[in-house]
Amino acid sequence: MNNYLVSAQWLKEHLEDDNLIVIDSRFSLQEPNLGRKQYEDEHIPGAYYFDLNADLSSTPQKHGGRHPLPDISQLTGKLSSIGVKSDPASLIVVYDNSRLAFASRFWWLMRFLGHERVVLLDGGFDGWKAQGYSVTSAVSKAVSGNFVARPNYDWVVDIEIVKKRKDLPGVVLVDSRARERYLGNIEPIDPIAGHIPGAVNYPWQDITDGQGYIQPLEYHQNRWQDSQNSEEIIVYCGSGVTACVNLLSLAIVGIDNTKLYAGSWSDWCSY
Repeated sequence: MNNYLVSAQWLKEHLEDDNLIVIDSRFSLQEPNLGRKQYEDEHIPGAYYFDLNADLSSTPQKHGGRHPLPDISQLTGKLSSIGVKSDPASLIVVYDNSRLAFASRFWWLMRFLGHERVVLLDGGFDGWKAQGYSVTSAVSKAVSGNFVARPNYDWVVDIEIVKKRKDLPGVVLVDSRARERYLGNIEPIDPIAGHIPGAVNYPWQDITDGQGYIQPLEYHQNRWQDSQNSEEIIVYCGSGVTACVNLLSLAIVGIDNTKLYAGSWSDWCSY
């Protein structure tokens, strides 16, 4: 185990630990009910399901993006209902099967809410199964917790702040989407193609290999070499979800002067 990831073997050996809570965050943007169905079919024993749309986002409006940040009291209530404690702090392990895309959103949200003890399962659910470890269809029972959120709003920026700061010297604006979307060659989701003027492109998919395992430390160090002395790094994607994979990569190399443009391209192009 390190500060950000655990292996399937580590999780198997610690699955019965007191204060350990496992979160399944599988999801499909194309089939929004698929992740919940996959959880109901099979999941890591003891895991609780958190849905990107229902739990990790609030309802989209005209502006604000496709996945606005969730209602904090609602998310806090659900976290408490699965036994998450602020003191003594629960250790949360979160996984998906999408190369950390949705697990990173959960990871970032927990840290935004003031809960540092959250790590991702390297290799995700597919890696767990590849090891031959057990799965279950039994839905985990609710238990009592006492999670108290302490949100750090300095970690989030809106469109007005992005407009003001993106062209300042010392500020780097990172577009996390695939190269083709950044270039505007394709746009499978949002009504307008392209990117925010001045943004540089660091696709989130590059953070893991094809099997969903995190790249070695040297990879992340090289990736952010040009940005490490920046005053501020603002990260966005399509809707503020996969940008969190880049925020994970930045955290791994100790770069913490980062902000999430939560509305991302889906908010920007709505104007």
